[in-house]
Amino acid sequence: MPVYAWKGKNKMGKTQEGTLTADSKDAVIGLLRRQQIMVAAVTEKGKEIAVPKFGGGVKQKEIAIFTRQFSVMIDAGLPLVQCLEILGGQQKNRVFQKVLFQVRQDVESGQTLADSLRKHPKVFNDLFANMIAAGESGGILDTILQRLSTYIEKRVKLQSAVRSAMIYPTAVITIAVGVVVVILWKVIPTFAMLFQGLGATLPLPTRITIAASNFLGRFMPVLVLGIGAAAFFLNRYNKTYKGRRQIDAFILKMPVMGDLMRKIAVARFCRTLGTLIQSGVPILEGLEITARTSGNSIVEDAIMATRKSIEEGKTISGPLEETTVFPSMVVQMISVGEQTGALDTMLSKIADFYEDEVDEAVANLMALLEPILILFLGVMIGGIVISMYMPMFSLIGKIA
Repeated sequence: MPVYAWKGKNKMGKTQEGTLTADSKDAVIGLLRRQQIMVAAVTEKGKEIAVPKFGGGVKQKEIAIFTRQFSVMIDAGLPLVQCLEILGGQQKNRVFQKVLFQVRQDVESGQTLADSLRKHPKVFNDLFANMIAAGESGGILDTILQRLSTYIEKRVKLQSAVRSAMIYPTAVITIAVGVVVVILWKVIPTFAMLFQGLGATLPLPTRITIAASNFLGRFMPVLVLGIGAAAFFLNRYNKTYKGRRQIDAFILKMPVMGDLMRKIAVARFCRTLGTLIQSGVPILEGLEITARTSGNSIVEDAIMATRKSIEEGKTISGPLEETTVFPSMVVQMISVGEQTGALDTMLSKIADFYEDEVDEAVANLMALLEPILILFLGVMIGGIVISMYMPMFSLIGKIA
């Protein structure tokens, strides 16, 4: 009989791997499922037999729409395989379509929906798969899908708020810097030659502008390479354990933007953990999933520290307060939720509150940035224009 190498997670969420001798891949999967191991991949010696993992190219909005439609179909009583067949057939995204057809095929061959989804981690993350598993085991798959669709829709809205806060100032500053570079690089040298031919005495602002233009013209390749190298090494540094934490800590300490990012992290934490607990996912597993989807390593470390404390028998609110990452109001509301036995409801209310706070903070940030950016553009471009006209005023005065 062939030997199969397998990899998966046990009921505690820890990754395990090993080898088994069996007649087929399905036999291996069945044996591992009886051992309460969630299978991620099965390979035969020297031959890959796991289903290819399609991923990338699937937007969260597409997953949200799929989940909402899926929940409606399941609620209407349509068979699971038929739902996947219909939803896969109507997908315009070919990558997502292939994933859904593969999931349908796996479900049709006897695997659970959760196990089938776990084979595509780039499309369906741990949170999605674990909630589906909870729905299947509790016989409330339609309810879980409704909660998932609501969660993903709110998450997409939150991500849209973040993009709104970042794209506008970034685009304006990039365009402004580009315009200034073009003026200094191509336009100013023409004026410099004109002033040199007229023998005009140049004022200090004009000399500074011409010096900046000469510097840019001489060292443009070096500057471009330097900026590229700095971006490359910063990206590499951000991928290291220490670098990511230093950068994330700096972001949280930034004025205005740091407060916004903290609110986003709190809203994401409460929404994710509340949805998982409400769906029947164990608290320790829910905290681990929430930590991985937090989007900030400092928040992730705080959540994992809380998880470790809970393993030792402590409450959630105490360890959260010790991390100093979460606002005291959030900690107090979570404490009330624990005491009343309504933690999931309290977390949802906190998430609603902070999502509204994020919307308001983004609107205030836009209102604050607009005059600052206009002033920045005026000073940069207007200063260059005025510095070029100052010698002309002097020459006209001499002629008169």
